[in-house]
Amino acid sequence: MHSDQDRGDGSLKYILSGDGAGDLFIINENTGDIQATKRLDREEKPVYILRAQAINRRTGRPVEPESEFIIKIHDINDNEPMFTKDVYNASVPEMSDVGTFVVQVTATDADDPTYGNSAKVVYSILQGQPYFSVESESGIIKTALLNMDRENREQYQVVIQAKDMGGQMGGLSGTTTVNITLTDVNDNPPRFPQSTYQFKTPESAPPESPIGRIKANDADVGENAEIEYSITEGDGSDMFGVITDKDTQEGIITVKKALDFEKKKLYTLKVEATNTHVDPRFLYLGPFKDSTTVRILVEDVDEPPVFSRPAYILEVKEDVPINSIIGTVTAQDPDVAKNPVKYSVDRHTDMDRVFNINSGNGSIFTSKPLDRETLLWHNITVIAAEINNPKQSSRVPVFIKVLDVNDNAPEFAMFYETFVCENAKAEQLIQTLSAVDKDDSFSGHQFSFSLAPEATSGSNFTIQDNRDNTAGIFTRKNRYNRHEMSTYLLPVVISDSDYPVQSSTETVTIRVCACDRRGKMQSCNAEALIHPTGLSTGALIAILLCIIILLVTVVLFAALKRQRKKEPLIISKEDIRDNIVSYNDEGGGEEDTQAFDIGTLRNPEAIEDNKLRRDIVPEALFMPRRTPAVRDNTDVRDFINQRLKENDTDPTAPPYDSLATYAYEGNGSVAESLSSLESVTTDGDQDYDYLSDWGPRFKKLADMYGSVDSDKDS
Repeated sequence: MHSDQDRGDGSLKYILSGDGAGDLFIINENTGDIQATKRLDREEKPVYILRAQAINRRTGRPVEPESEFIIKIHDINDNEPMFTKDVYNASVPEMSDVGTFVVQVTATDADDPTYGNSAKVVYSILQGQPYFSVESESGIIKTALLNMDRENREQYQVVIQAKDMGGQMGGLSGTTTVNITLTDVNDNPPRFPQSTYQFKTPESAPPESPIGRIKANDADVGENAEIEYSITEGDGSDMFGVITDKDTQEGIITVKKALDFEKKKLYTLKVEATNTHVDPRFLYLGPFKDSTTVRILVEDVDEPPVFSRPAYILEVKEDVPINSIIGTVTAQDPDVAKNPVKYSVDRHTDMDRVFNINSGNGSIFTSKPLDRETLLWHNITVIAAEINNPKQSSRVPVFIKVLDVNDNAPEFAMFYETFVCENAKAEQLIQTLSAVDKDDSFSGHQFSFSLAPEATSGSNFTIQDNRDNTAGIFTRKNRYNRHEMSTYLLPVVISDSDYPVQSSTETVTIRVCACDRRGKMQSCNAEALIHPTGLSTGALIAILLCIIILLVTVVLFAALKRQRKKEPLIISKEDIRDNIVSYNDEGGGEEDTQAFDIGTLRNPEAIEDNKLRRDIVPEALFMPRRTPAVRDNTDVRDFINQRLKENDTDPTAPPYDSLATYAYEGNGSVAESLSSLESVTTDGDQDYDYLSDWGPRFKKLADMYGSVDSDKDS
């Protein structure tokens, strides 16, 4: 730029601002020339806007208005076409027609499409002919060869070129790779590699067991190779079946029914393999199925005997004699050899050995008496085994029903014990009887009731048969006296109507009771009315209450009297009981056996109760020392027991550390207490002269009590 105010004396200065000023573009501040400092790329920025101005160098003020420059970058062909993908993956069905669409590729050119042919792209195929072609303008790839077969070749790699400048010389280009896969169609039928297959199977093969496998080959894959096998014809189509293994596409020959070598040794089958998914477009290639012949040889196996029936049901009367034949089972060896068979009973099913069997002909007979009422059905198992090979055996259930015979007499349905009122009237019903019979009757039971012959004459009661398997007991006179006869035993004969007739005699107990006016029983006790006074129940209760009150009064009076008689434990220093305190040996028990033998005063009840001392916790328990038996003194023992019980039950007993504790020796003591502190309070004096006869160990006691006696005598 140049200003008219510039006289060339350097007084003006040119400045530049805007896009890229000072970086991409600079201006000569003296001359106003604008220059580019770098190579410009249109693809980065096609237009730049700059502003320039002339200012006074000395004052810095503009001498002219600011000027704007728009700089446009002209395009040149400096960018090659670029595909959107480096590698394309596509697929097309095999056997497709020529021109079938496969995939479209796209390339872009960064050059200016409005300026020349720099951005005009043309597509061409560099690799992949003659199988595929590409449209030059659209980049659409199509099949170019008819009937491409996947089974021959499945993968193809095609290279496509994109060139700008409309494909002319000097244009830039780019390439991409397209991987094309031929997908499968069902254009191949299944084919058996063999025309005949042969298998062997033993005749003992169970149903649904596999015999062998066959397979038809199919060049297709996936669902186009799925095959269904079937038996179309043959003499064994009802004996064998075929199923398809979905994983391996094999046909599995299986057994449908039990085989028998003796009946048929060879079977021939025709097995067909068919595609389950057929494409109608390729039916012209032939039927999509194939067939083969399968021969099956049945091998002989030593089989166990076979019974003529799967189960046997036999009937026998319960009164049949022992060793009577009730039925026969038969079994034969199915093999050609026809080995002889022996029979036996599985004793696990006949633990009581009620039945037995003839090992030669299979006839079953009884070995013990039968009773239908005990067991109606007998379920046993018979074993048939080959004599030459006992391991070959078979079993058959035999159900034996025991038929009924009238061998049980009827009896009461329950135990009957009834009563009759003293004020009963004649012909009054007092009890209804019913009976049961263990036997079975097809027409129903018909029972008859009657009095036993020995009770017919002179009986106070009668029996009336109701003809409906029940009977009633009626009174035969007016009024009964329980003081004369309190209980009647009435024998009743019950008979059935089957053959042979069975009967039994049952007894009904009838008690005579006192009843009110409505016939309600009050009392059946004859002893309650023996007293001639005839006191009522209320009077008897009042008498009993008076007796109880009198006894309680006597007990309370005796207790108060005993309490008043108790004296202090120590009366004075001169009291003879003071010697007991100085004796200083109380409570010795087992530990003080050297002083005297207290076994004489042994109390068995104390040992059995195993009582412990109440005032101390024993540190150790000792077994009582066994002493020789001595003469027992019941007076001393009874006195000691009485005092012990009084101290245990008396709430006013002295403290535990007083002399009263001397009466309790401790756990396991053989002597209990020797105390006689309160013996002087008794009404009568006791004689203790026998203590002198007990030896030197009781000398001190003899002196003490002997002196007391002498004082009293004086």
